[in-house]
Parts: sequence; structure tokens; C-alpha cells
Amino acid sequence: MIVGLLQLIGGLLILLVGGEFLVRASVKLALHLNISSIVIGLTVVSFGTSFPELVVSVNAALDGHPDISLGNVVGSNIANLGLVLGLTAIVFPIKVQRSSVVLHWPLMLLSTLLLIFFAWDLIIDTWEALMLVICLVAYNMLVIKVSGGAEVEELDTDIEKSRTGLIRTILILTFSIGLLILGADLLVEGAVIVARSFGLEERIIAVSIIAFGTSAPELATSLIAVYRKETSIGVGNLIGSNIFNILAILGITGILHPIAVNPAILSFDLIWVLGIPLLITPFLLSRMKVSRIEGVLLVGLYLSYLYLIF
Repeated sequence: MIVGLLQLIGGLLILLVGGEFLVRASVKLALHLNISSIVIGLTVVSFGTSFPELVVSVNAALDGHPDISLGNVVGSNIANLGLVLGLTAIVFPIKVQRSSVVLHWPLMLLSTLLLIFFAWDLIIDTWEALMLVICLVAYNMLVIKVSGGAEVEELDTDIEKSRTGLIRTILILTFSIGLLILGADLLVEGAVIVARSFGLEERIIAVSIIAFGTSAPELATSLIAVYRKETSIGVGNLIGSNIFNILAILGITGILHPIAVNPAILSFDLIWVLGIPLLITPFLLSRMKVSRIEGVLLVGLYLSYLYLIF
């Protein structure tokens, strides 16, 4: 069990470091290419912060642990809106762009409904996974088209836009991906050992500990972005990350290996994934912001979820 705990902690730490490097390098690469900040938040940063979940889910599916593969994504989406958005709003009340509420938020809800529909027969097969990836491509094209006229905002004034700076950014991206693969491998192995030692279901470990660990990049990114008053990055990152988690991670994972769905995930966890955003939708529509009180409510909901699963 001690070995499993060490692997679990080590894997989480490596994922955090790799995720941080990946996010920074992704933003720098996007700025090298003159991409606007809302596009960066909804695509580049979202994929960067979701990459740990991708590596974990693929590794778990290929190693025969479908509960970790799916539970990681489901738990991460719950943590993103309950814990990450809640804590960020408590520290810095967030003003939300109308485009996020009117366009991207409903698309996040639709992607969640699509996941529930595909999971209804307790398996996400290759064709369903392919549909998720097609939806992902369509979503990215829509984001770029809608945001095409947005101005590029400089998030880091020290970015070198020279050829040397671009090469260094690509090298950092490569290094960070290597760290994420190593961290994910350790994390999955450690989680399986710990779950068996304590007699816990792999699902519970996946939707709680693993999901919390892989959501840490979103938490760090959102806090930093909102502190810098880049709300298009902070909120867009969370919405985009939840969409990417479903469409990209489960899509790519399901293409590589069909994902068996635990009935408990379908009947309990996915209800929370859909219920939390539905609950706060009226607040977003009425005031276009997430206040401290709503942040406390979100964190309370997340803690309630953890209490119920344990």
C-alpha cells in the first residue's frame, strides 16, 4: 500500500508540473501565432489543462481499468465547476462574457447530454467515440469562426516572438508531454494499488483523488487568469476544459479502446455533472457573473458530492 501511495502522490506531482509547463508553453505558442485570448482560453489552454486527463484515461482504458478512464473525466468535470469555479469566485468574483453564457455554456450542457445518451447502454463504443471527436472538431471550428474578430490580448509581455523563442516553446511542450505520460502511468498504477488496499472501488478513487489531481491545472490557471483580470481565459478555460474532457478525452480514448460504463457512474455521477451547471445557469443568465456567495454554494455542492460517494 505504501508503494501505491508513493506512486499516487508522485504521479500527481509530476502531472501538476507537466500541466503547468504545458499550459504556459501552449499560451506562448498561441501568442506566437497571434491567436486571440478567448480562443486561447476555449481551445489551447483548455486542451493543455485537459491533457493530464487524456493521458490518464487512455492509459487506464488500455490497462483494463474503465472505471478510472471514465471516472477521471466525470469527476474532473464536477471538480472544475464545483471546486475550481467555486474557489476562484470566492477569491475573485468573476464577470462572465456574454458569449460564454449564450454560446459555450449551452454547448457544454449539450456535450454532457450527449455523453449520457451514449453511456445509456453501459458502453461507449468506437462509433460513438468517433462522433464525439467529430463534435469536437465542429466545436473548435465554431469557436475560431465566432472569435475570429477578437483582438489579441498580450498575456505575457516577456514572450519572445523570435525563431529561438518559438523553438524553445516547442521543446518545452515536448518535455511537458513526456512528464504527463510518466505522471499518468504512475498515477493509474498507484490508484489501483490504493483502491485494492482499502477495499474501495476504482470508480471512487477516480472521481475523487485522481479527478482532483488532474483538475489542479485548471484551478491554477483560472486563479492566475482571473487575478490578471483575464476572465475570458479563466472562465473560458473551465467551460472549454469540460467540453474537451467529454469530446476529446472520451472520444480519443473510446476510439483506441471501447469504454465500459459503470452503472453507478451513469445513475449517480453523471447526474452531478449535469446538475451543477444547470443549477447555476440562472445566476449566469441574470447577472453575467459568479459571486462569492455562488462560489461558496458551488464548493458546498462539491463537498456534498464527495461526502455522498464515500
